[in-house]
Amino acid sequence: MTWHLTDDAEEFRTSAETFLATDPARNTVLLTLAEGARAGVWPGARFGWWTARDGAVGGAYIQTPGMPPVLGTMPDEAARALAEVLRGSGLVGVNGATATARAFGEAWGPYRVDREERLFRLAELAEPAPVGGRSRLATEADVPLVTEWMNAFIDELGLPAELGAARTASRRTSAGQLVLWEGEEGPASLAAASAVLAGQSRIGPVYTPPALRGRGYAAAATAAATRLATGWGAAEVVLFTDLANPTSNALYQRLGYQRVQDHLVLDFTG
Repeated sequence: MTWHLTDDAEEFRTSAETFLATDPARNTVLLTLAEGARAGVWPGARFGWWTARDGAVGGAYIQTPGMPPVLGTMPDEAARALAEVLRGSGLVGVNGATATARAFGEAWGPYRVDREERLFRLAELAEPAPVGGRSRLATEADVPLVTEWMNAFIDELGLPAELGAARTASRRTSAGQLVLWEGEEGPASLAAASAVLAGQSRIGPVYTPPALRGRGYAAAATAAATRLATGWGAAEVVLFTDLANPTSNALYQRLGYQRVQDHLVLDFTG
């Protein structure tokens, strides 16, 4: 039972892609990070896959620069072994399904829970209550506004600045992944859909400026982004929510999303 580490995105893809695709919903973040790394979005990313006694791949992780490792599906023993393999690398935290993250954290040493999240998967889209306006794809002219909103989203959740809002806004606008809900006075909400990989697409971020919240714009934008993903042929559409935000959790369930599993982001800095 062994961890194999590399900084070669193609080597990781060759070794782990089939494994990740066996459970694309639970491995959604690794699938998109791996594809981004192959496209040059995440230079300096590190990858790993775990093989069991029979040589079959049974776990994987990816770490992009400035971010904690993201753990894919794996047995607890693999998570504990990975903590030992990465010991001394100066990790500030880890991100993964609750049991997996705790197994890693307990092997690593003292930790605190920084954020609790929930992964949801669409069962059947339930159209939200009608709200004035229409959806449209963001254009190049919208990039400054999208960048501003993405920065606000990062600040609200306390996410690392390394996520690069300006670069992400430009890249995802060019890819046709960003949906704006246009109200009577202009853009009112943002929702994004990731490219379809292994049959799945992930919705996020979803953001509405504070002054415009409570009017149904986020529901309308999320439904539009969901339709965009299913229109691309996604068999599974997933999204993450912050469990500290009961409003968004209730919203996504009203739209037809159902719980898959809970996740933790752990902090090792004390």
